[in-house]
Amino acid sequence: MLDFYSIFKPAKSESRWWNLLKTGLQTSVFWLVFLYLIPMGLRHIETLLKITTFQPINQLGWLMFIMFSLLGLWSGYTMSWDGKGTPLPIDCPNDLVVSGPYRFLRNPMATAGISQGICIGLIMGSYLIIVYSLSGAAIWHYLVRPSEEIDLKERFGEKYRIYKKNTRCWIPKFNKLK
Repeated sequence: MLDFYSIFKPAKSESRWWNLLKTGLQTSVFWLVFLYLIPMGLRHIETLLKITTFQPINQLGWLMFIMFSLLGLWSGYTMSWDGKGTPLPIDCPNDLVVSGPYRFLRNPMATAGISQGICIGLIMGSYLIIVYSLSGAAIWHYLVRPSEEIDLKERFGEKYRIYKKNTRCWIPKFNKLK
């Protein structure tokens, strides 16, 4: 495992509005790079190399893209407002976030981003974009997540341990709607 632990730094500002603004900017950059520029480059490579594609699945792809985008936006808002930080590891939340979508899933933002990438693959009819998105999931799960969890254990102790025990990483638990 690579050690990304040292990059996790709580946000200097606890201003909810400032962190919300920074989160919006980060989200815009993420979407531009990972959901537009890289997929367009991969699609171009598929065309140049005559890699097999499939018939785009537009309606389902767009519907799911909108749903996962809303999940990502809700996650970013919750992290900024309730956590007083941003999704960026170098500007992470000051408070443990267990509200909003984090009540059901420990990593709703990663789930949203990866799923958005898969949706772009469906919309563009691209196996390569879907593989790219799933590769991002593996990289995040095996390289980044362990360091993030070390940071959360050290900063929030028992509260995080209980949260981790009761909230799944990738598959939501909806029994917390009470």
